[in-house]
Amino acid sequence: MVLFGTIVNGLLIVIGSIFGMFFTRIPEKYKETVMHGIGLAVILIGLQMAFSTENIVIVLISLLFGAIIGEFFRIEDALNRLGMWLGSKFTTKNDTISVSQGFITGTMIFCIGAMAIIGALDSGIRGDHEVLITKGIIDGFTALVLTTTLGFGVLFSVIPLILYQGAITLFATQIEKWVPEAMLEGLILEITSVGGLLIVAIGLNLLKIKEIRVANLMPALLLVVLIYYAFQLF
Repeated sequence: MVLFGTIVNGLLIVIGSIFGMFFTRIPEKYKETVMHGIGLAVILIGLQMAFSTENIVIVLISLLFGAIIGEFFRIEDALNRLGMWLGSKFTTKNDTISVSQGFITGTMIFCIGAMAIIGALDSGIRGDHEVLITKGIIDGFTALVLTTTLGFGVLFSVIPLILYQGAITLFATQIEKWVPEAMLEGLILEITSVGGLLIVAIGLNLLKIKEIRVANLMPALLLVVLIYYAFQLF
């Protein structure tokens, strides 16, 4: 089954989130320090990904126009409203903001990254689910820790994860018709680099160093494909 890896990834996040719900009564100082640790690790992962670029101009242009599009359509606000709506169905009014934060943070961490893209492509092109299953194990532990600090809103991030990775996987089954194999490797590097910078931004948010509207930068992940292709034509 072509979506097997994505489904396993989603299930492991659900399991991790459920286990995390049992540890929500941890004292705040522990939660804060744990979150700082996660933030630092997330920044490190993001930097490793960001340095994979072979053309910084592609990354810069993608982020520039991605930010403009994201701000115009107010993607962050839309995700916040979605998260708060989900939270309102399961919590009291005062808890919905926390659910929204958990939903957005989980969505960004689980969906943006080299493993999500490469794993989904592997599932679609070669039917190899190893990368996504490995990612699922990592995501499961991450979901557990995030849920202890941000609440069960993290659980809802499995919805966009399945939609996102599932779409890439299904697209990958047809990708060879549209993208030459020689171009595919370079494209993945640039997508990974842009995604890495968004991951760094998530880390900065977790550390509360700077509040960055990361979701409004997400269009860059789509634009980088078009810009990379345009660069190959000239």
